[in-house]
Amino acid sequence: MGRRKNKGRNVSGVLLLDKPQGCSSNHILQKVKRLFGAAKAGHTGSLDPLATGMLPVCFGEATKISAFLLDSDKSYHLKCQLGVSTTTGDAEGEVVETLDASSITEQDVLAVLPEFIGEIEQIPPMYSALKHNGERLYKLARQGIEVERKARTVTIYDIEYISLSTDDQQRLILELKVECSKGTYVRTLVEDISKRLNSCSHITALRRLSVGPYDGDMLTIEQLTELAEQGFDALDACLQPIDSGVADWPDVRLGSDAAFYVQQGQAVMVPHAPTEGWVRIYDQSQFLGLGEIQDDGLIAPRRMIRAV
Repeated sequence: MGRRKNKGRNVSGVLLLDKPQGCSSNHILQKVKRLFGAAKAGHTGSLDPLATGMLPVCFGEATKISAFLLDSDKSYHLKCQLGVSTTTGDAEGEVVETLDASSITEQDVLAVLPEFIGEIEQIPPMYSALKHNGERLYKLARQGIEVERKARTVTIYDIEYISLSTDDQQRLILELKVECSKGTYVRTLVEDISKRLNSCSHITALRRLSVGPYDGDMLTIEQLTELAEQGFDALDACLQPIDSGVADWPDVRLGSDAAFYVQQGQAVMVPHAPTEGWVRIYDQSQFLGLGEIQDDGLIAPRRMIRAV
């Protein structure tokens, strides 16, 4: 039997979606995929249902760069309530501990934040998508099962203090902006900061501001729904080019012969190319894909983009 053909348009590019609160990343991905009538689409790392903000959606050939966006740095704006911890580390969980946090001051917070900048060790939360013996941790957590998790090293590039205030419900709310590496659990970071303040906490609001090179210019599902009424051309005009996701990588320009061979899967020699790592490959004008510098100095094609 032949493979069942994907129904839908062969559209390629990256959409910077502003994920709404209260739905899963996969649910909103499927909604966007239907709006675009796309044959193929994938997101670049889930956001919790509670979280909002930057969710790059890769269509068609752009799915070949989604793994690199998954591995890229992120930034978040968050609010957390001090003095109350929950099962999930956010407002969706059940309260498990309450402590008096009223004596915590702005000076206390400013004194401990620098301790969390740089490489730190984190123990992933039970309410996470990591797997244990093939089962997602959050599924085990919902059954009341807790398993040992290994600490992971992540990098916190910056924590910007915004405010410490009491809201209209007399809850003590800490507001921060965090820039971090892939694999960082912001819920865990906030819990660890609050422990250092001899307290506990949970996240009440979380918004992802940036993913890799993408910062701003997000579109909501409402905006996309309006554009869809104008037709596919209006939607496609919103897409970022495929190579924008790796815009900070070095690039190499190939002559017509080398471009032909690299598209046949052969490694090619490029004068003055970088000596190691990954590169963006172009012919004179078009993005051809991604390559890696081999030990012999040749550029080997790794993720080649088919012309759409």
